[in-house]
Amino acid sequence: MASRLPATFRQFGVATRALAVFTIGLGVIYPLAMTGAAQALFNDNANGSIVQVHGKDVASDLIGQAYTKQATKDGKPEVDADGAPVMVADPLWFQTRPSAVDYDAMGSAASQLGPNNADLLAAVQERRKAVADLEGVDPAQVPPDAVTASGSGLDPQISPAYAALQVDRVARERGLEVTMVKQLVKDNTQGRTFGFLGEPRVNVVTLNNDLAALK
Repeated sequence: MASRLPATFRQFGVATRALAVFTIGLGVIYPLAMTGAAQALFNDNANGSIVQVHGKDVASDLIGQAYTKQATKDGKPEVDADGAPVMVADPLWFQTRPSAVDYDAMGSAASQLGPNNADLLAAVQERRKAVADLEGVDPAQVPPDAVTASGSGLDPQISPAYAALQVDRVARERGLEVTMVKQLVKDNTQGRTFGFLGEPRVNVVTLNNDLAALK
């Protein structure tokens, strides 16, 4: 046993030095290097893609938001049976697609309901009617992304067709020229990724932030 102790201690020393090297290298140097590179090369992305209005942080252009207001009935704020405010789409803003997680960035998920699920079909029909009423159009004109949630439940983008459907309403409610609102939509339209992946889409968060920045 005595003859083995030196070898054992040597192995222990090698393991200790290896642990120290990997701890410092992978636990300190590597994270600092990656953080520094991210800040230098991709500063906006590394800091959450934050957007500002009048110098204040208001959102991330990666996370969708609900643009709603409390409904009123007979001139009074409306509440449900539990006393919670009844929220409806605010006509001053472009509306994004529904969210299965209420745009809560703490959890990303889809509804997990299949296309033949009765609850999903009922929700789609209810959303279609609500969008048609808000925009003053026939329900058949409502695009699919206006009534279905994205896979993450957090996507801030909508189709150009859904954005175009909302232009007249936003312009009217804000007293803006339709051509100005159309230009804002165009400015916030992203093309296909790498020119061939996916479809063109409009970022509602940045679009509404541009509206908020108008004097």
